[in-house]
Amino acid sequence: MDLKPKSASVLADSALINKSRLGIQSNMLPCSQSGASFSSSILSAPRKKPGKLDDVRSNGWLDAMQSSSPPRKKIVKDFGVEIASDDSDIAYNSWMLKYPSALNSFDHIINRAKDKKIVIFLDYDGTLSPIVDDPDRAFMSADMHSAVKGVAEYFPTAIISGRSRDKVRELVGLAELYYAGSHGMDIMFPVQETSSIDCSSYIRSTDTQGKDVNLFQPAREFIPMIDEVFKTLVDVTKDIPGAKVEDHKFCTSVHYRNVDENSWLMVAQRVHDVLKDYPRLRLTHGRKVLEVRPVIDWDKGRAVEFLLESLGFSNSDDVLPIYIGDDRTDEDAFKVLRKGNRGYGILVSSIPKESKAFLSLRDTFEVSEFLKSLVKWKEQVDMK
Repeated sequence: MDLKPKSASVLADSALINKSRLGIQSNMLPCSQSGASFSSSILSAPRKKPGKLDDVRSNGWLDAMQSSSPPRKKIVKDFGVEIASDDSDIAYNSWMLKYPSALNSFDHIINRAKDKKIVIFLDYDGTLSPIVDDPDRAFMSADMHSAVKGVAEYFPTAIISGRSRDKVRELVGLAELYYAGSHGMDIMFPVQETSSIDCSSYIRSTDTQGKDVNLFQPAREFIPMIDEVFKTLVDVTKDIPGAKVEDHKFCTSVHYRNVDENSWLMVAQRVHDVLKDYPRLRLTHGRKVLEVRPVIDWDKGRAVEFLLESLGFSNSDDVLPIYIGDDRTDEDAFKVLRKGNRGYGILVSSIPKESKAFLSLRDTFEVSEFLKSLVKWKEQVDMK
């Protein structure tokens, strides 16, 4: 599996970019500590006049925003059929026939894990912590913290989050984990476990405790551009009550969870107008958040592959990866594990929705129970 930085293919979004190919320049390789240079025409282009509201409606942004966290009390559409909220439990139980509970399927999982090394990948928001109005207060419960710590004692465990790597590490507070921030565009891993990774693909650094680590940052050249877009988005949304813009270093998030729904169109239009000047950036949708990312061929799925390679598990016969996540961005990781039935993608959701995952968990409580079950099973195996 070749995971060296290579020519990045454009992930086409007709509303933002054309069909040309954009390559990763040599000065973005992580071995270079210098910041990337951008032409003045890109960084200093005059702001265009605001587009028509039809821009956002026609490209589907508003529809995606409205469906990013569907309310359970309203009629929802599942498998092409409209179902009233009174039937939501019936719909969920029917949905679980396609995505069985990971708790109920636990014996099947551990039977498959015989003679394999389990590696755990976890999203953060909505998986380890509940979705809350203030992203800065998305804390894990003490029970969840204990469960994650226990899993990390027995299995290689990584957090792959849309948040910045430093922020998610601060929230988790466990030094024994691997961390990948910005949807996998900022990965930190120990020096002694990188023998299979070419030296040209990472930066040697030190962590907060002074330990030597390697950083893999395939979008490093985009940092100045992302920083400029972050500042612009803060400025253009500051008059919209409830809007919050977060800088994740390699991507930027615009949260509209606390914005009146009547103003969502305004949020989308202003983000749309800013991105018109940045054809090398694209927009993706999360749970009531618009995320601006570089147009490179990298996502959570590629991050999973890279981490498996860095841990020495390039041979799929030796490892059973398990990825637990709740968001659209986690689907990229689910696809990687579904390909060739390589491992288990587990979707965290209390409502039916289509996914590339194999299994499901209802909420963060069930995530904690699943992780604790893994620890209990491993302890029993080691006692034999």
